[in-house]
Amino acid sequence: MRLGQGVTTSFSPAVRRLIIATLVNTLGNGVYAAIGAMYLTRVVGLSVAQVGIGLTIAGVVGLVASTPLGVVADRLGPNRAYVGFLLLQAITMSALTQVHSFGAYVAVAGVTAIADSGQRGAKGALIAGLAEADQRVRTRAVMRVTTNIGMGVGLALAGIVLALDKPSLYVGALLANAVTYVLTAGVIQFGLPVVAGVAAAAGPSGLTALKDRPFLVFVVLDGILNLHHSMAQLAIPLWIVTATDAPRWMISVLLVINAIAVVLLQLRTARGTEQLTGAARAGRRAGLLLAAACAVLAITDVTSGPVTIALLIVVAIVHVLGEMLQSAGGWGVSFELAPPGAQGQYQGAYAMGHQLGDLVAPLVLTTIAVSWGWPGWLLTAAIFGTAGAFVPVVVRRHPAARAAAVPGVGVAT
Repeated sequence: MRLGQGVTTSFSPAVRRLIIATLVNTLGNGVYAAIGAMYLTRVVGLSVAQVGIGLTIAGVVGLVASTPLGVVADRLGPNRAYVGFLLLQAITMSALTQVHSFGAYVAVAGVTAIADSGQRGAKGALIAGLAEADQRVRTRAVMRVTTNIGMGVGLALAGIVLALDKPSLYVGALLANAVTYVLTAGVIQFGLPVVAGVAAAAGPSGLTALKDRPFLVFVVLDGILNLHHSMAQLAIPLWIVTATDAPRWMISVLLVINAIAVVLLQLRTARGTEQLTGAARAGRRAGLLLAAACAVLAITDVTSGPVTIALLIVVAIVHVLGEMLQSAGGWGVSFELAPPGAQGQYQGAYAMGHQLGDLVAPLVLTTIAVSWGWPGWLLTAAIFGTAGAFVPVVVRRHPAARAAAVPGVGVAT
Protein backbone atom coordinates (compact mmCIF):
# COMPACT_ATOMS: atom_id res chain seq x y z
CA MET A 1 0.00 0.00 0.00
CA ARG A 2 1.43 3.33 -1.05
CA LEU A 3 0.29 6.38 0.87
CA GLY A 4 1.49 9.97 0.46
CA GLN A 5 5.06 11.09 -0.11
CA GLY A 6 6.02 7.70 -1.57
CA VAL A 7 5.86 5.92 1.79
CA THR A 8 5.30 2.20 1.27
CA THR A 9 3.74 0.11 4.01
CA SER A 10 2.90 -3.58 3.86
CA PHE A 11 -0.01 -4.90 5.89
CA SER A 12 -1.53 -8.34 6.33
CA PRO A 13 -4.76 -9.14 4.45
CA ALA A 14 -6.68 -8.97 7.74
CA VAL A 15 -5.46 -5.46 8.49
CA ARG A 16 -6.26 -4.36 4.95
CA ARG A 17 -9.82 -5.60 5.38
CA LEU A 18 -10.05 -3.67 8.63
CA ILE A 19 -8.93 -0.55 6.78
CA ILE A 20 -11.61 -1.13 4.12
CA ALA A 21 -14.21 -1.58 6.87
CA THR A 22 -13.10 1.75 8.34
CA LEU A 23 -13.57 3.46 4.98
CA VAL A 24 -17.14 2.15 4.70
CA ASN A 25 -17.98 3.14 8.27
CA THR A 26 -16.52 6.64 8.10
CA LEU A 27 -18.23 7.41 4.80
CA GLY A 28 -21.54 7.07 6.64
CA ASN A 29 -20.17 9.01 9.61
CA GLY A 30 -19.28 11.86 7.27
CA VAL A 31 -22.82 12.04 6.00
CA TYR A 32 -24.21 12.18 9.53
CA ALA A 33 -21.63 14.73 10.69
CA ALA A 34 -22.93 17.16 8.07
CA ILE A 35 -26.67 16.60 8.42
CA GLY A 36 -27.16 15.48 12.03
CA ALA A 37 -27.71 18.90 13.58
CA MET A 38 -29.92 20.01 10.68
CA TYR A 39 -32.06 16.89 11.00
CA LEU A 40 -32.53 17.35 14.73
CA THR A 41 -33.47 21.02 14.47
CA ARG A 42 -35.37 21.20 11.16
CA VAL A 43 -37.07 17.78 11.06
CA VAL A 44 -37.36 16.70 14.70
CA GLY A 45 -37.94 20.26 15.86
CA LEU A 46 -35.43 20.44 18.71
CA SER A 47 -33.83 23.73 19.69
CA VAL A 48 -30.12 24.30 19.32
CA ALA A 49 -29.84 24.37 23.12
CA GLN A 50 -31.59 20.99 23.41
CA VAL A 51 -29.24 19.46 20.86
CA GLY A 52 -26.27 20.82 22.80
CA ILE A 53 -27.58 19.50 26.13
CA GLY A 54 -28.19 16.08 24.60
CA LEU A 55 -24.68 15.95 23.18
CA THR A 56 -23.20 16.95 26.54
CA ILE A 57 -25.16 14.26 28.38
CA ALA A 58 -24.11 11.71 25.78
CA GLY A 59 -20.49 12.80 26.13
CA VAL A 60 -20.55 12.24 29.89
CA VAL A 61 -22.19 8.83 29.44
CA GLY A 62 -19.56 7.79 26.90
CA LEU A 63 -16.75 9.00 29.13
CA VAL A 64 -17.95 6.97 32.11
CA ALA A 65 -18.61 3.84 30.04
CA SER A 66 -15.38 3.86 28.04
CA THR A 67 -13.07 1.79 30.25
CA PRO A 68 -15.66 -0.77 31.49
CA LEU A 69 -16.68 -1.42 27.89
CA GLY A 70 -13.01 -1.94 27.04
CA VAL A 71 -13.02 -4.73 29.63
CA VAL A 72 -15.98 -6.24 27.77
CA ALA A 73 -13.85 -6.30 24.61
CA ASP A 74 -11.04 -8.07 26.49
CA ARG A 75 -13.40 -10.71 27.88
CA LEU A 76 -15.58 -11.39 24.83
CA GLY A 77 -12.81 -10.88 22.32
CA PRO A 78 -12.50 -7.68 20.27
CA ASN A 79 -14.17 -9.14 17.16
CA ARG A 80 -17.40 -10.05 18.92
CA ALA A 81 -17.46 -6.85 20.94
CA TYR A 82 -16.75 -4.65 17.92
CA VAL A 83 -19.47 -6.32 15.87
CA GLY A 84 -21.94 -6.00 18.73
CA PHE A 85 -21.29 -2.30 19.25
CA LEU A 86 -21.45 -1.61 15.50
CA LEU A 87 -24.84 -3.30 15.29
CA LEU A 88 -26.00 -1.32 18.31
CA GLN A 89 -24.96 1.86 16.50
CA ALA A 90 -26.97 0.73 13.47
CA ILE A 91 -30.00 0.31 15.73
CA THR A 92 -29.62 3.70 17.42
CA MET A 93 -29.08 5.46 14.08
CA SER A 94 -32.28 3.87 12.78
CA ALA A 95 -34.07 4.77 16.02
CA LEU A 96 -33.08 8.39 15.52
CA THR A 97 -35.47 8.52 12.57
CA GLN A 98 -38.33 7.85 15.03
CA VAL A 99 -37.35 10.51 17.56
CA HIS A 100 -40.02 13.16 18.10
CA SER A 101 -39.18 14.59 21.52
CA PHE A 102 -36.25 15.85 23.57
CA GLY A 103 -36.48 12.93 26.01
CA ALA A 104 -36.36 10.36 23.22
CA TYR A 105 -33.40 12.16 21.68
CA VAL A 106 -31.45 12.12 24.94
CA ALA A 107 -32.16 8.39 25.38
CA VAL A 108 -31.00 7.54 21.86
CA ALA A 109 -27.96 9.82 22.15
CA GLY A 110 -26.99 8.16 25.44
CA VAL A 111 -27.16 4.64 24.02
CA THR A 112 -25.29 5.83 20.93
CA ALA A 113 -22.53 7.19 23.16
CA ILE A 114 -22.26 3.82 24.92
CA ALA A 115 -22.00 2.02 21.60
CA ASP A 116 -19.43 4.50 20.29
CA SER A 117 -17.26 4.21 23.40
CA GLY A 118 -17.48 0.43 23.24
CA GLN A 119 -16.44 0.22 19.62
CA ARG A 120 -13.42 2.48 20.25
CA GLY A 121 -11.94 0.15 22.84
CA ALA A 122 -12.83 -2.95 20.83
CA LYS A 123 -11.32 -1.52 17.65
CA GLY A 124 -8.09 -0.62 19.45
CA ALA A 125 -7.86 -4.12 20.92
CA LEU A 126 -8.58 -5.62 17.50
CA ILE A 127 -5.74 -3.63 15.95
CA ALA A 128 -3.43 -4.80 18.73
CA GLY A 129 -4.45 -8.40 18.08
CA LEU A 130 -4.24 -8.35 14.29
CA ALA A 131 -1.18 -6.18 13.65
CA GLU A 132 2.38 -6.96 14.60
CA ALA A 133 3.66 -4.87 17.50
CA ASP A 134 5.80 -2.72 15.22
CA GLN A 135 2.86 -2.18 12.84
CA ARG A 136 0.16 -1.08 15.31
CA VAL A 137 0.87 2.64 15.17
CA ARG A 138 1.27 2.52 11.39
CA THR A 139 -2.06 0.74 11.16
CA ARG A 140 -3.64 3.46 13.28
CA ALA A 141 -2.05 6.09 11.07
CA VAL A 142 -3.36 4.56 7.86
CA MET A 143 -6.79 4.17 9.43
CA ARG A 144 -6.77 7.85 10.33
CA VAL A 145 -5.93 8.73 6.73
CA THR A 146 -8.72 6.40 5.63
CA THR A 147 -11.07 8.08 8.08
CA ASN A 148 -10.30 11.50 6.62
CA ILE A 149 -10.97 10.22 3.12
CA GLY A 150 -14.21 8.50 4.10
CA MET A 151 -15.43 11.49 6.08
CA GLY A 152 -14.57 13.80 3.18
CA VAL A 153 -16.58 11.76 0.68
CA GLY A 154 -19.46 11.50 3.15
CA LEU A 155 -19.46 15.25 3.74
CA ALA A 156 -19.58 15.84 0.00
CA LEU A 157 -22.51 13.46 -0.45
CA ALA A 158 -24.31 15.13 2.44
CA GLY A 159 -24.14 18.37 0.48
CA ILE A 160 -26.78 16.97 -1.86
CA VAL A 161 -29.13 16.29 1.06
CA LEU A 162 -28.53 19.75 2.50
CA ALA A 163 -29.09 21.43 -0.86
CA LEU A 164 -32.43 19.68 -1.47
CA ASP A 165 -33.40 20.06 2.22
CA LYS A 166 -36.28 17.54 2.28
CA PRO A 167 -37.24 15.60 5.45
CA SER A 168 -37.43 12.31 3.57
CA LEU A 169 -33.85 12.74 2.35
CA TYR A 170 -32.60 13.40 5.86
CA VAL A 171 -34.29 10.22 7.05
CA GLY A 172 -32.89 8.29 4.10
CA ALA A 173 -29.37 9.54 4.87
CA LEU A 174 -29.66 8.39 8.49
CA LEU A 175 -30.79 4.96 7.38
CA ALA A 176 -27.94 4.81 4.86
CA ASN A 177 -25.53 5.53 7.70
CA ALA A 178 -27.12 2.69 9.67
CA VAL A 179 -26.47 0.40 6.71
CA THR A 180 -22.75 1.30 6.75
CA TYR A 181 -22.57 0.10 10.35
CA VAL A 182 -24.11 -3.24 9.33
CA LEU A 183 -21.73 -3.57 6.37
CA THR A 184 -18.76 -2.78 8.59
CA ALA A 185 -19.91 -5.38 11.11
CA GLY A 186 -20.18 -7.91 8.27
CA VAL A 187 -16.57 -7.32 7.23
CA ILE A 188 -15.40 -7.74 10.83
CA GLN A 189 -17.48 -10.85 11.43
CA PHE A 190 -16.77 -12.72 8.22
CA GLY A 191 -13.56 -11.18 6.87
CA LEU A 192 -11.18 -11.17 9.83
CA PRO A 193 -9.53 -13.86 11.91
CA VAL A 194 -10.83 -14.07 15.45
CA VAL A 195 -8.74 -12.50 18.20
CA ALA A 196 -9.47 -14.53 21.31
CA GLY A 197 -10.76 -12.95 24.48
CA VAL A 198 -9.07 -13.40 27.84
CA ALA A 199 -11.01 -15.00 30.69
CA ALA A 200 -11.25 -12.95 33.86
CA ALA A 201 -9.33 -15.59 35.79
CA ALA A 202 -6.49 -15.62 33.25
CA GLY A 203 -6.11 -11.90 32.56
CA PRO A 204 -5.58 -8.67 34.44
CA SER A 205 -8.27 -7.25 36.68
CA GLY A 206 -10.98 -5.21 35.03
CA LEU A 207 -9.78 -2.25 37.08
CA THR A 208 -6.14 -2.51 36.02
CA ALA A 209 -6.22 0.55 33.74
CA LEU A 210 -8.06 2.66 36.30
CA LYS A 211 -5.50 1.72 38.98
CA ASP A 212 -2.57 2.54 36.69
CA ARG A 213 -1.87 6.07 37.93
CA PRO A 214 1.00 6.94 35.56
CA PHE A 215 -1.11 5.82 32.63
CA LEU A 216 -4.10 7.84 33.82
CA VAL A 217 -1.90 10.91 34.18
CA PHE A 218 -0.77 10.36 30.60
CA VAL A 219 -4.43 10.06 29.55
CA VAL A 220 -5.16 13.45 31.11
CA LEU A 221 -2.12 15.05 29.46
CA ASP A 222 -3.06 13.55 26.12
CA GLY A 223 -6.60 14.80 26.62
CA ILE A 224 -5.25 18.31 27.15
CA LEU A 225 -3.26 18.06 23.94
CA ASN A 226 -6.43 16.83 22.22
CA LEU A 227 -7.90 20.29 22.75
CA HIS A 228 -6.34 20.93 19.35
CA HIS A 229 -9.41 19.32 17.75
CA SER A 230 -11.79 21.99 19.00
CA MET A 231 -9.10 24.58 18.40
CA ALA A 232 -9.23 23.81 14.67
CA GLN A 233 -12.97 23.27 14.41
CA LEU A 234 -14.21 26.01 16.73
CA ALA A 235 -11.70 28.42 18.27
CA ILE A 236 -9.69 29.36 15.17
CA PRO A 237 -12.81 29.95 13.00
CA LEU A 238 -14.32 32.12 15.74
CA TRP A 239 -11.05 34.00 16.09
CA ILE A 240 -10.84 34.65 12.36
CA VAL A 241 -14.38 36.03 12.27
CA THR A 242 -14.31 38.10 15.48
CA ALA A 243 -10.72 39.26 15.94
CA THR A 244 -9.00 39.48 12.55
CA ASP A 245 -9.65 41.17 9.23
CA ALA A 246 -9.02 37.95 7.31
CA PRO A 247 -11.78 36.93 4.89
CA ARG A 248 -14.15 34.26 6.16
CA TRP A 249 -13.19 31.90 3.38
CA MET A 250 -9.86 31.47 5.15
CA ILE A 251 -11.67 29.12 7.53
CA SER A 252 -12.22 26.67 4.68
CA VAL A 253 -8.65 27.13 3.45
CA LEU A 254 -7.23 26.20 6.85
CA LEU A 255 -9.48 23.13 7.15
CA VAL A 256 -8.47 21.98 3.67
CA ILE A 257 -4.79 22.37 4.57
CA ASN A 258 -5.40 20.25 7.66
CA ALA A 259 -7.20 17.50 5.74
CA ILE A 260 -4.61 17.31 2.96
CA ALA A 261 -1.70 17.28 5.40
CA VAL A 262 -3.19 14.37 7.36
CA VAL A 263 -3.70 12.33 4.19
CA LEU A 264 -0.17 13.01 2.93
CA LEU A 265 1.86 13.08 6.13
CA GLN A 266 0.18 11.16 8.97
CA LEU A 267 1.93 7.90 8.12
CA ARG A 268 5.31 9.57 7.84
CA THR A 269 4.78 11.53 11.05
CA ALA A 270 4.03 8.30 12.90
CA ARG A 271 7.49 6.88 12.16
CA GLY A 272 9.43 6.13 15.30
CA THR A 273 6.42 6.16 17.62
CA GLU A 274 6.06 2.38 17.78
CA GLN A 275 8.30 2.35 20.86
CA LEU A 276 7.78 4.27 24.09
CA THR A 277 10.85 6.41 23.53
CA GLY A 278 9.65 7.81 20.22
CA ALA A 279 6.03 8.00 21.33
CA ALA A 280 6.93 10.07 24.40
CA ARG A 281 9.06 12.43 22.32
CA ALA A 282 6.19 12.84 19.88
CA GLY A 283 3.95 13.97 22.74
CA ARG A 284 6.47 16.58 23.80
CA ARG A 285 6.97 17.84 20.26
CA ALA A 286 3.22 17.98 19.75
CA GLY A 287 2.88 20.23 22.78
CA LEU A 288 5.60 22.54 21.50
CA LEU A 289 4.10 22.79 18.02
CA LEU A 290 0.59 23.42 19.31
CA ALA A 291 2.01 26.07 21.64
CA ALA A 292 3.78 27.69 18.68
CA ALA A 293 0.54 27.74 16.70
CA CYS A 294 -1.19 29.53 19.58
CA ALA A 295 1.65 32.06 19.82
CA VAL A 296 1.33 32.87 16.11
CA LEU A 297 -2.43 33.28 16.53
CA ALA A 298 -1.74 35.81 19.29
CA ILE A 299 0.27 37.86 16.80
CA THR A 300 -2.69 37.99 14.38
CA ASP A 301 -4.48 40.13 16.96
CA VAL A 302 -2.39 43.10 15.80
CA THR A 303 -1.69 42.33 12.13
CA SER A 304 -3.79 43.01 9.08
CA GLY A 305 -4.24 42.15 5.42
CA PRO A 306 -1.84 39.74 3.69
CA VAL A 307 0.31 39.44 6.81
CA THR A 308 -2.63 38.01 8.77
CA ILE A 309 -3.48 35.59 5.95
CA ALA A 310 0.13 34.40 5.76
CA LEU A 311 0.30 33.93 9.53
CA LEU A 312 -2.95 31.94 9.54
CA ILE A 313 -1.51 29.59 6.92
CA VAL A 314 1.55 29.14 9.14
CA VAL A 315 -0.80 28.39 12.04
CA ALA A 316 -2.60 25.72 10.00
CA ILE A 317 0.67 23.99 9.05
CA VAL A 318 2.21 24.07 12.53
CA HIS A 319 -1.09 23.05 14.13
CA VAL A 320 -1.61 20.01 11.92
CA LEU A 321 1.98 18.84 12.50
CA GLY A 322 1.33 19.00 16.23
CA GLU A 323 -2.00 17.25 15.77
CA MET A 324 -0.44 14.36 13.85
CA LEU A 325 2.39 13.94 16.37
CA GLN A 326 -0.08 13.96 19.26
CA SER A 327 -2.13 11.23 17.61
CA ALA A 328 0.86 9.03 16.78
CA GLY A 329 2.45 9.47 20.20
CA GLY A 330 -0.81 8.65 21.95
CA TRP A 331 -1.30 5.49 19.93
CA GLY A 332 2.22 4.31 20.68
CA VAL A 333 2.02 4.94 24.42
CA SER A 334 -1.45 3.41 24.81
CA PHE A 335 -0.46 0.23 22.97
CA GLU A 336 2.90 -0.20 24.71
CA LEU A 337 1.77 0.42 28.29
CA ALA A 338 -1.13 -2.04 28.14
CA PRO A 339 -0.30 -5.41 29.74
CA PRO A 340 -1.23 -8.61 27.88
CA GLY A 341 -4.95 -9.28 28.01
CA ALA A 342 -5.87 -5.66 28.78
CA GLN A 343 -5.63 -3.90 25.42
CA GLY A 344 -9.38 -3.31 25.36
CA GLN A 345 -9.60 -1.58 28.71
CA TYR A 346 -6.42 0.43 28.09
CA GLN A 347 -7.71 1.57 24.71
CA GLY A 348 -10.99 2.47 26.39
CA ALA A 349 -9.18 4.41 29.11
CA TYR A 350 -7.01 6.12 26.48
CA ALA A 351 -10.17 7.24 24.66
CA MET A 352 -11.35 8.86 27.91
CA GLY A 353 -8.71 11.56 27.50
CA HIS A 354 -10.03 12.50 24.08
CA GLN A 355 -13.62 12.41 25.30
CA LEU A 356 -12.76 14.62 28.26
CA GLY A 357 -10.92 17.04 25.99
CA ASP A 358 -13.89 17.19 23.63
CA LEU A 359 -16.21 17.93 26.55
CA VAL A 360 -14.26 20.81 28.09
CA ALA A 361 -12.57 22.24 24.99
CA PRO A 362 -15.46 24.39 23.67
CA LEU A 363 -15.87 26.16 27.02
CA VAL A 364 -12.15 26.49 27.76
CA LEU A 365 -11.09 27.69 24.31
CA THR A 366 -13.94 30.12 23.75
CA THR A 367 -13.62 31.54 27.27
CA ILE A 368 -9.84 31.85 27.37
CA ALA A 369 -8.36 31.93 23.87
CA VAL A 370 -11.08 33.66 21.86
CA SER A 371 -12.55 35.95 24.53
CA TRP A 372 -9.29 37.09 26.15
CA GLY A 373 -7.51 37.87 22.89
CA TRP A 374 -3.74 37.57 22.55
CA PRO A 375 -3.15 36.98 26.31
CA GLY A 376 -5.62 34.10 26.10
CA TRP A 377 -3.76 32.53 23.20
CA LEU A 378 -0.46 32.82 25.06
CA LEU A 379 -2.02 31.14 28.10
CA THR A 380 -3.34 28.39 25.84
CA ALA A 381 0.16 28.03 24.40
CA ALA A 382 1.53 27.57 27.91
CA ILE A 383 -1.07 24.89 28.61
CA PHE A 384 -0.14 22.93 25.47
CA GLY A 385 3.60 23.29 26.05
CA THR A 386 3.39 22.21 29.69
CA ALA A 387 1.21 19.19 28.93
CA GLY A 388 3.56 18.04 26.19
CA ALA A 389 6.63 18.52 28.37
CA PHE A 390 5.24 16.21 31.04
CA VAL A 391 4.39 13.35 28.68
CA PRO A 392 7.96 11.92 28.58
CA VAL A 393 8.28 12.37 32.36
CA VAL A 394 5.12 10.34 33.04
CA VAL A 395 5.99 7.65 30.50
CA ARG A 396 9.50 7.29 31.93
CA ARG A 397 8.08 6.70 35.40
CA HIS A 398 5.66 3.99 34.30
CA PRO A 399 6.63 0.51 35.57
CA ALA A 400 6.43 -0.90 32.04
CA ALA A 401 8.97 1.66 30.82
CA ARG A 402 11.29 0.99 33.74
CA ALA A 403 11.01 -2.77 33.27
CA ALA A 404 11.92 -2.42 29.62
CA ALA A 405 14.79 -0.06 30.55
CA VAL A 406 13.72 2.39 27.85
CA PRO A 407 16.71 4.60 27.07
CA GLY A 408 16.44 8.23 26.18
CA VAL A 409 12.83 8.89 27.14
CA GLY A 410 12.56 12.51 28.08
CA VAL A 411 15.94 13.40 26.66
CA ALA A 412 15.77 16.38 24.37
CA THR A 413 16.42 15.80 20.71
